[in-house]
Amino acid sequence: MFDLDLLSILLPAFAAGILVLSTHVVLGRQVLKRGIIFIDLAIAQVAALGAIVAHLNHDIEHIPFSHVWMPALFALAGAAFIAWLSKRMADELEAIIGCFYVLAAVAAMLMLSNDPHGAEMLKQLMSGQILWVNWSQLILPASVSALVLAAIYLRPQLLDGSGFYIMFALVITLSVELVGVYLVFSTLILPALAVNKFKAEHSLVVAYLVGLIGYILGLVLSASFDLPSGAAIVATLAVSAILFRGLLALLKTGRGEGAVSA
Repeated sequence: MFDLDLLSILLPAFAAGILVLSTHVVLGRQVLKRGIIFIDLAIAQVAALGAIVAHLNHDIEHIPFSHVWMPALFALAGAAFIAWLSKRMADELEAIIGCFYVLAAVAAMLMLSNDPHGAEMLKQLMSGQILWVNWSQLILPASVSALVLAAIYLRPQLLDGSGFYIMFALVITLSVELVGVYLVFSTLILPALAVNKFKAEHSLVVAYLVGLIGYILGLVLSASFDLPSGAAIVATLAVSAILFRGLLALLKTGRGEGAVSA
């Protein structure tokens, strides 16, 4: 059963989840709008590749904050490449992004194949360790998230231009460090997908609610039953998204199109 003594662990983990949700719900809706679903997986995987390079190169590893700026450089380079492709190969962009993700994932596996701790590092990058996040780790992500949200609020048109890719790369880099690749993808896509067909005025609020419920349930289940935290939250996010999408569909049917449309 749930132990209240775990509250000191769950609170920073929940705060990390809120930080990830704060930017990813907004960016995830833009991802669906652009039809580039695999971009989050691709950029997250490229950021993870940067972390692996920093880990394997001892000269880089000993440079302060290399675990942050090295993945960020890789993510920005990957985002710049995708932005370049979007203007030249728009009709094949999603397929190319998918291939980009696979190549980055394979490169990570090959680079870690001879590292004695490679399997553990790869697992941590993919599944994350959100339950073991501490408050000090949240300072940089909180600062960057606040800046990104302020930029979106003051200049919403940034989401429609190349600035989207820069913001996307920065927040993805920090999120992978906190929660792992799988949870980054799920947080971007599942809440946005839950409200994607419904143009209600408060759909963004509902999307955040989907994410919050998913994170709360996943963290509680993970702590209570000693389950992998990343996997548990991905599962509860999926359940939350399905339930809310079904509920919205019922409300739309019951009240008619006019009550749910913008």
